[in-house]
Amino acid sequence: MKTTTVSTKNAPAALGPYSQAVRAGDFLFCSGQLGLDPGTGALAEGVEAQASRALDNLKAVLAAEGLDFSRVVKTTIFLADMADFGKVNEIYGSRFAGAFPARSTVQVAGLPKGGCVEIEAVAAYPSAEAQGGRG
Repeated sequence: MKTTTVSTKNAPAALGPYSQAVRAGDFLFCSGQLGLDPGTGALAEGVEAQASRALDNLKAVLAAEGLDFSRVVKTTIFLADMADFGKVNEIYGSRFAGAFPARSTVQVAGLPKGGCVEIEAVAAYPSAEAQGGRG
């Protein structure tokens, strides 16, 4: 299967040896996004601001491929503290319209740069609709 990497200056550069996203067939696999400002690399203050910024960064990666949140079929949210679930859930829910994607939320021992939240996603390209993908 042919794969291609995706990169945009509108989201923070990868913090290690990985791509912001990889297209494989009719799907885009987006790496986890932290609440980092793409211009300065600074981490937003507080879990709400970090969740919002992480979703903005994810939106920018999707947009680099002409996609948006309506094309997302699966997300994973990583939380440093599960007590923040409600706050992150509210912000997350405000970004999706219509049918919500499948999702997992897990608490982790730590996140890069001391982050509170990281969000990754899988999105389907429009050509996936003919094969049963989200429309």
